[in-house]
Amino acid sequence: PSKIEDIREPWMNLSIVAPDRYIGAIMDLVTGRRGSFVKMDYLEHDPHLKAGERRVLLEYQIPLSEMLVDFYDQLKSKTQGYASLDYSFAEYRPDKLVKVDILVNAVAVDALSVLVHADRAQQVGRSLVERLRSLIPRQMFEVPIQAAIGGRVIARESVKALRKNVLAKCYGGDVTRKRKLLEKQKAGKKRMKRVGNVEIPQEAFMSLLRIGK
Repeated sequence: PSKIEDIREPWMNLSIVAPDRYIGAIMDLVTGRRGSFVKMDYLEHDPHLKAGERRVLLEYQIPLSEMLVDFYDQLKSKTQGYASLDYSFAEYRPDKLVKVDILVNAVAVDALSVLVHADRAQQVGRSLVERLRSLIPRQMFEVPIQAAIGGRVIARESVKALRKNVLAKCYGGDVTRKRKLLEKQKAGKKRMKRVGNVEIPQEAFMSLLRIGK
């Protein structure tokens, strides 16, 4: 069908147990991943904790996509390893999701396309093209990298062309010959850019998993 009524994503019930001194850090982490707070309960005294400290159970609902990559690592880091978590499927929810397409040298790379929340699309697109610029090897021609939504470009970077000194063996002051060599190089680069295939390293695809984290 040409018209999509809505896009739904899986949401999870998330339970986190940690010492109460980490409540603020946990809330910042989960809400930063589009999580919504459900409730908080204090648990029984734990003799392994510091005096006056208690364990707390925090419950949230959060999109599965926000948990897939480094959420657990971030949770452990922010709680110095004291937090534990449990999760279960809640439901599918319609949301404002958009597809961000990536074009390398004006060619769409399907494997680099990502489905993200509309509120984060600009940030994700910009982050991805910046990472790709640093990962894609330089060519003999400039390589444009674009992020687009439905044909509208939202971010752009370029991998600069390698420079070859075509005048290195051109001795003397023959300006006309030098100009011809430079024009020939320029025409050659245009031709390469038109027909050239850009090799995208594996790291570029892995970088997708770390977008916005």
